[in-house]
Amino acid sequence: MSLRLEMLQVARLAPKLLGPEASRLVADYVRSQQAPSGGFRDRDGEPDLYYTSFALDALTALQVPLPEEPLRRYLESCEDRMEEWDFVHLCCLARCGAALRRSSPLQEALLSRIEGFRSADGGYNQMDAAETGSTYAAFLARGAYSDLGVPLPEPERVASSVRSLAAPDGSGAWANDTVFPVPNVPATAAAVSLARHLRLAVPAATGDWLLGCFHLEGGGFLPFPGAPMPDLLSTAVALHALDGLQVDFAPLREGLLDYIDGLWTAEGGFHGSWGDDDLDIEYTYYGLLALGHLAI
Repeated sequence: MSLRLEMLQVARLAPKLLGPEASRLVADYVRSQQAPSGGFRDRDGEPDLYYTSFALDALTALQVPLPEEPLRRYLESCEDRMEEWDFVHLCCLARCGAALRRSSPLQEALLSRIEGFRSADGGYNQMDAAETGSTYAAFLARGAYSDLGVPLPEPERVASSVRSLAAPDGSGAWANDTVFPVPNVPATAAAVSLARHLRLAVPAATGDWLLGCFHLEGGGFLPFPGAPMPDLLSTAVALHALDGLQVDFAPLREGLLDYIDGLWTAEGGFHGSWGDDDLDIEYTYYGLLALGHLAI
């Protein structure tokens, strides 16, 4: 199963906790963010592939029909400008195509562009011509290849790159890259998700390290130990990683539910953290993912 489908399978359970009325409000909020071009809006109000990919997965999780024809036109216009896209948006283009079950006539060109972000150590990096890879980029690349139905080239080299980013202190955590080698929850969760697909060994301490990032006073997960506040992205991916590791987080459930409820609004969207005044589709999807794990 692809990384995207693994997460979608869980996010589909969110309506069990949201209930019918709140689920409708979330769906209405996501749909309200679609621009006339067919893409979904970013925080500046502009249609963007990145936010469109989260919108499609959020609507799919809520079992809401996708507006396929406008989306197909939008994706075709994005394909026509493929040379403009950075690594993250290229992977989002693959993700959107998979959500629509659409086979692109430019698949080979898309794969070639993604491969252009191989790092010298065999991994992937958001920057081209990088010496070392990043955990996040490896996660995106593995997801893109899976979405396109193509095996990841040289997976052992990708695994080696990701393995090199594990914290050397035996904590079981991962950093995202060598530029800022600080162990953090999103990178660790990405490595855990990649583990089954790349035959990566996950240290026994990883689950405890993730649990140690739970913010007792706030009820969510911190992005790294000592961070000033928890956020919804870190909370959702920490839960996904803990579930993958079969680590029990039931004792945290009530605090987590209170935290997530405090980030939801009657407009239907989710805030990313207590300090975030805006709503967006990305964090709304992460709200669904987190609730899905708490509904299991």
